[in-house]
Amino acid sequence: MAVKSSKPNRERFMLSCFTFIVFLCVFASINEVRFNGALPNESLPTNSEDDDLRILISVLTLPDQYQRRHFLRLVYGTQTTIEGAKVDVKFVFCNLTKEDQKVLVALEIMRYNDIIVLNCTENMNKGKTSTFFTSLPEIFNNETTTSGIVPYPPYHYVMKADDDTYVRLNSLVRSLRPLPREDLYYGFVIPCGSMDPFKHYMSGMGFVVSWDIVEWIHGSDIPRKHVEGPEDKVFGDWMRWARRGNNRFNAKWSMYNYPDPPSVCSHDLWNDTIAVHLLKNQEKWIRTLTYFNHTHALKPSKLYHIP
Repeated sequence: MAVKSSKPNRERFMLSCFTFIVFLCVFASINEVRFNGALPNESLPTNSEDDDLRILISVLTLPDQYQRRHFLRLVYGTQTTIEGAKVDVKFVFCNLTKEDQKVLVALEIMRYNDIIVLNCTENMNKGKTSTFFTSLPEIFNNETTTSGIVPYPPYHYVMKADDDTYVRLNSLVRSLRPLPREDLYYGFVIPCGSMDPFKHYMSGMGFVVSWDIVEWIHGSDIPRKHVEGPEDKVFGDWMRWARRGNNRFNAKWSMYNYPDPPSVCSHDLWNDTIAVHLLKNQEKWIRTLTYFNHTHALKPSKLYHIP
């Protein structure tokens, strides 16, 4: 009787074993990918704030402007910023000189904690802006958040704004988000007819710089030796002489003066707006807030009837 060869059986067995081993390797690698994806990567920052955009809007004003500050708190406090952005609004002025200021401003600080009092004598063109920017690193570096985290930089951008400027916070955030976070100088180019941010300087209605420029101002001799003169022009001189602010962005015509009276710096209100300047009276503020439907988020209630 003929005996069947076992060689085909061994070949089939070896092929089956090889196939099974390959299957195990593929299965293990797939699960390894899934497992690694489910675990936090310890080499990456665990501070979610690192991905946020942090902006400080500093409104330069005067100690006695109580009504204006209260009004601006309403204007900025009723704007909800988009996710991933933190915008702080602070009011900035020099040392208090009167007894009523010491009481009333102290009450404001206790209630709102949104005031910076600089160690200077109140002035317009003799170094207030220089003192402000020089003081910021000492004020905010190493400041902890409510969660105990020390973010750095404390703010990616600092905006110096006038107290007659209406800043639409989310429009500002959307404009800044894609821009560089270093060596940035951003705003409305002066003179009004110019569109070249490298030839001239940014208007004081509201210009923005990145935090590294703030730290440079803090440590540089250039701002210390050149403080007097129209402060926004002086700031532009610092940028030019030190060859700083190489990432320059002209925000015209999303930033502009109120259209009445008409001028080369103004145009009609429109939707593509970041900031409106020269709101010198309540009528102009009301017209501006109405145009942008600022109170649209008012919820219906039995407590009031506002048609």
